[in-house]
Amino acid sequence: MDFQTEIGKAIAHLRREKGMTQAELAEKIGTSQSAVNSIEKGDRNLSLEMVSKFSKALGTQVLSINDSASQSLKIKGGKKLHGEITINSSKNAAVGLLCAALLNDGKTTFHHLARIEEVYRIIEVLESIGVKCKWVNRRKDLEIISPRDIKIKNLNVAAARRTRSVIMLMGPLLHKFESFQLPYAGGCSLGTRTVDPHMKALSVFGLKVDAKNNTGVYDVAVSQSKLHEGTPKKIVLIERGDTVTENALFAAALYPGKTTIVGASSNYMVQDVCFFLQKLGVKIRGIGTTTLVVEGRSKFNKDIEYWPSEDPIEAMSFIAAALVTKSEMKITRAPIEFLEMELEVLKTMHAKIDVSEEYLAMNERTRLADLTIHESKLVAPIDKIHPMPFPGLNIDNLPFFNVIAATAEGRTLIHDWVFENRAIYAADLSKLNAKVELLDAHRVYIEGPTNWHAGELVAPPALRPAVVILIAMLAAPGTSILRNTYSIDRGYQDFARRLNHLGADITTLGGV
Repeated sequence: MDFQTEIGKAIAHLRREKGMTQAELAEKIGTSQSAVNSIEKGDRNLSLEMVSKFSKALGTQVLSINDSASQSLKIKGGKKLHGEITINSSKNAAVGLLCAALLNDGKTTFHHLARIEEVYRIIEVLESIGVKCKWVNRRKDLEIISPRDIKIKNLNVAAARRTRSVIMLMGPLLHKFESFQLPYAGGCSLGTRTVDPHMKALSVFGLKVDAKNNTGVYDVAVSQSKLHEGTPKKIVLIERGDTVTENALFAAALYPGKTTIVGASSNYMVQDVCFFLQKLGVKIRGIGTTTLVVEGRSKFNKDIEYWPSEDPIEAMSFIAAALVTKSEMKITRAPIEFLEMELEVLKTMHAKIDVSEEYLAMNERTRLADLTIHESKLVAPIDKIHPMPFPGLNIDNLPFFNVIAATAEGRTLIHDWVFENRAIYAADLSKLNAKVELLDAHRVYIEGPTNWHAGELVAPPALRPAVVILIAMLAAPGTSILRNTYSIDRGYQDFARRLNHLGADITTLGGV
């Protein structure tokens, strides 16, 4: 598939993610439906001006053009990695905690917060509505002070459309406004993730959302009688989602009564938010389970410091990089509680990984361990690999098993049942000579071991699949080019530089 077709595919995915027809997109950029159809098929050349128009209409970057420090990467692959890497704090915990800071009228300090694009976008949104955000030292600490009066009408729409996390502002804001608007959430292109679970969960607190107005915004109204009645509330989540659980927690924290959340996610970022809320003064029982009982208060005015825990998805990224390049590597400060299932699956694939004694993270709650990865001759697992809610194999870690399976002897079935089209991105590995058989939008067979070939690809517009391609390029002898790497910058800090620290040869290129 050539470069033009890759861009067309990315535009098609982003358009469907926004729920737009080709005709609607054509109207926004001032062209015809047939032209959009031709572009999405890769049959029509695109000027940089037209790419910019698509990006504006879709509310996210289709292609980075001289506006990112790492738009494209040149990878000289086939090298073994070595040495030691320390895991950074969690990206997904960071965005949830930033939204949680809106609950506090005092000063909130987050220590060693991830400095990544997703965090910067949320900070831009918060600053636009009057929140003071300040990086205070070289340790990546962020101070946050919420204003007395949030200026919601000044919200930075462009920044908000580039992150899905904006949806998590509903929980805190419903306590502050009788009505407000939020732009449709952006972020990765992984199929339509409905906001309906959020609406149903927060309706218990009187929130109603009109998302069918074709204006690109959620019109939110809040019934004040439900918000202040003080009687016990019960939320039954129709999906065990991370962000919807966090949104429910935010709403419950500022409700002066008891709220029971049934079907809650117990994933790592939700636990981090719970630990922070407890320090703030919220009483929460059931952390780590699927039922949370929250006793909130009507106001919080406290100077508070919190250390987000380490990122299990970043840890899995380096585990995959070591296994696929057949390398020896030590990974320190890995959140072992959220990697146990992944390590057990890898054990069945004959991966050689030593685990140290456990110790506590700076939040004094999350269990960490050091991992030593040894060169391993992998075999395909007997059973399929599929994700499950915690304590199962993490949904965000599943894509890494695509490239690991391509390294293993035998045929592996990967079943990505959560997202509508993420499994499709596994087919990109075939451009680097992997044997990939796509059964449908959720299931893929991968047969290894792969004799990797270098190639030039546009990074998928989804974070984890983009990193998977980069890892495969590390294993491929020769020079590969990975273009439009903004999706990687969204979730990883200095990822290329840190891989180079381990012996990789990755160079940042300019715009396309």
